[in-house]
Formats: sequence, structure tokens, C-alpha cells
Amino acid sequence: MYVNNDMNTPKIKIEVLISNFPMYSEEMGIKLTEPEGRFKWFLASILFGARISEKIAMNTYKTFERYGILSPDKILDAGWDELVRILDEGGYVRYDFSTATKLLEIMKRLKEEYGSVDDIYARASDTEDLERRLKEFKGIGEVTAQVFLRELRGVWRIRKGVSEKAKEAARRLDIKLEDLGEGEELSRIETALVKLNIRYCKKRKCEVCPVSDFCKDKVIGS
Repeated sequence: MYVNNDMNTPKIKIEVLISNFPMYSEEMGIKLTEPEGRFKWFLASILFGARISEKIAMNTYKTFERYGILSPDKILDAGWDELVRILDEGGYVRYDFSTATKLLEIMKRLKEEYGSVDDIYARASDTEDLERRLKEFKGIGEVTAQVFLRELRGVWRIRKGVSEKAKEAARRLDIKLEDLGEGEELSRIETALVKLNIRYCKKRKCEVCPVSDFCKDKVIGS
């Protein structure tokens, strides 16, 4: 067990967090350093953006991967019926119709207005402009934009505050936001905090939480 009054505790907490909660893109085998990987993460982020569990979103992305539907052209060629079938197979049943429509509209605009996901970034003047351009796509709101940009800090120059989910988890662990670094380090820390919040904090699974020794809100006998 780690002792909270150790002068290196903030660093230890962050190391334990990162070791237990890798980035979603890594967990899903997506290489963000490659253009194709950034599009794959764009697709995955759209799936994560709905009010649906991370497990279903990840499984649905893997279903797209299994069928090789991992580019704007492939999604457009698949068509609405095939997209609905893939979404249903992945467990994305609740939002299958609306998401199929959304994907087709987003890919059509992406090709017509930009050409690629990287071109959205290239044409943005700063992070605020980048986020604005993302939100101009019908069906991409604050949550999807936050998810997408969160893990790209180490690849693109992005200056964006961490999400509320991450802030909640950081407060429980008494991690100061100013200790969170920047770039890829911040991507990893924020993602770890988000996963912690979703998988343990919200479910009050304190007894099996890998960072419960640091938590101020730990519930005994949960």
C-alpha cells in the first residue's frame, strides 16, 4: 500500500493510473501516429459519443474492423442497411438507425469539404477552431469532440481542458489539475481518469479498484 503523505505521491498515483488504464486507442489496437489510425479513432469516437456503454462502443468498432469498413469510402459504399447490420451485430442496437444515418452524413461531408480527418486539423487555426469544425458535422457534439481530441494531444498540437469525468476522478484522488502535464502525458492521464470514473467510481466498485488506496471517497464494504 502506498502512503499518501509521501512527497512523491502525485507521481506515484499517476504512474499507477497509467499502468492500469491504457488509452482506448491502444486498447483497441489503433495507431494514432498513422493517418489511417486517426480516421479509425474518429470512427471510434463517434461510437463512443452516444449514451451507450464503452464496452458496446468498443465491440461495435471491432465489428467494423472485422468487416474492413474503416475508411470514409468503405462506409459510404456499405450503405445504410449494411451499417445498421454491423451496428446491430456490435450491440449498438439502441442507436443503430440514427448512427447509420449519422455516419453516412459525416463521411459524405468529410470527403466533400475536407478530404480526410487530417485535413480538418490542417485547416484549423487553433484548438478552438478545430473543435468548431468538428462540431459542424451533424451528429458530432461536445462529447464526441472531447473523446476524439483527448487522445490526440500527443500527435496534434491541442490545448484543451480535461473532461468533467476526469476532473471528478482527479478530485477523488486528490490529484491537482496542474500536475497533469501536457501532450501525450496528459492524454494518458485524462483517459486513465475517465476510465477510472466509468469503470469503478460510478459503480462504487471501491474494493476492487486498483487505485482505491489513494481515494478520498473510498466506500468500505462496497
